[in-house]
Amino acid sequence: MTSTTRKARGEYAKSGARRQEILQAAVEVFSGSGFHKGSLRDVADRVGLSQAGVLHHYPNKTRLLEAVLTWRDAETRKRMGDPPPKGVEMLRATLDVAKYNETTPELVELYATLSAEATSPDHPAHDYFIRRYAQVIEATRRAFEHAAVNGQVKPGIDCVSAARSLVALMDGLELQWLFDRDSVDMAAEMRRYLQSVLTVDL
Repeated sequence: MTSTTRKARGEYAKSGARRQEILQAAVEVFSGSGFHKGSLRDVADRVGLSQAGVLHHYPNKTRLLEAVLTWRDAETRKRMGDPPPKGVEMLRATLDVAKYNETTPELVELYATLSAEATSPDHPAHDYFIRRYAQVIEATRRAFEHAAVNGQVKPGIDCVSAARSLVALMDGLELQWLFDRDSVDMAAEMRRYLQSVLTVDL
């Protein structure tokens, strides 16, 4: 291996580490101030860079937001497993994600802040959240339907409604948890709901 190759790989590693620092700073800024009020200067200050230094890695604030959301989704997929589980195992994995979220309050706050902002059609994350809700509800519906085929869902339960209810419950619990982290156990509350519609223990 030549010294030039080693240097290139070293620079790439440094660049990757710097991008990760910028992403983490952006999570903190956007979760606290939202996208519109959070500035690139705020992000740059947190990592000891100029705005131009941040723009070297992410060409504008919208691209930085996209990178943050992509990174958040990747972290969630890691918790779910690859390939993602099916049926009841997928629902169990959702409980694991809820428990994990309690260790990452900045990501919970980021999601709560941006999803509220993004209800406006002109928000840069508007289409992202439309797609994400559709994908999450569809994946959860399939999990309930897979469980139903195996006799693990109680009779009379509508799988689409159960999926929407679980997603809405998770979002609502995250908001409550942000206000009162000591008394709200997100995974426990979600487990109680799931046990009310399933025939198997989680």
